[in-house]
Amino acid sequence: MSRTYVVTGSASGIGRATASLLEDRGHRVIGVDLKDADVTVDLTQAHDRERLVDEVSQLAQGSIDAIVAVAGLAQPIPATVAVNYFGMVASLENLRPLLARSAAPRAVGVASMASIMPTDDALVDAMLAWDEPAALRRAEELAADEATSALIYASTKAAFCRWLRRHATVDRWAGASIPLNAVAPGVIRTPMTASLTSTAEARQQLLHQVPMPLNGIADAIAVAYPLAWLASEENTHLCGQTVFVDGGSDVVLRGDTTW
Repeated sequence: MSRTYVVTGSASGIGRATASLLEDRGHRVIGVDLKDADVTVDLTQAHDRERLVDEVSQLAQGSIDAIVAVAGLAQPIPATVAVNYFGMVASLENLRPLLARSAAPRAVGVASMASIMPTDDALVDAMLAWDEPAALRRAEELAADEATSALIYASTKAAFCRWLRRHATVDRWAGASIPLNAVAPGVIRTPMTASLTSTAEARQQLLHQVPMPLNGIADAIAVAYPLAWLASEENTHLCGQTVFVDGGSDVVLRGDTTW
């Protein structure tokens, strides 16, 4: 049966691969991105996050079956905080009411294996407190120093994973029969990582930091497949989980510490 999916970040990378996969399977996809999408919005802007809901609702006539929130940035700048956390959570929460009429509503977001890397406590705490001005100020401080700027991206992904765990089981998600989960990719070949994977030397250096013993660096479709399943009718009981699609990075770096 055909379903209606909203995919943010649909114009490139993992979002594009996911949208194409869903369309190839006969589903309707409402793509969301800065350009080349059904709905063009800037998720760094609060008013665009609200406009996203209005435009999706009009296109979908008030009802959707799933949300796949992919849109994100990997740059060591404050905008990464605005998109990866506030834009991500707003997309999921604000579009959630449109799932109410679906017989099998689903929601999934994209985290990262960077969520297990070092983070900045002050930035993470500000995001979880939903204090966007404070979070942006802290990100500006971190971005000003090359030694701390790398903490921004990891912090956004760690905060999102923690938000997921705190909210997936509450009445408006699990209580409304909406599985809410995430995937955590390792290094994926996308425009976002092109500069990091363009040469053999660069790839070797990157894989030293992010070891991927299973098949190495992945194509975007490797993440699209689990995203599609998590957002499908088949997923009835996976709840509040971050599924690592990282070629083994999590296992290499953390071993059995999850127990």
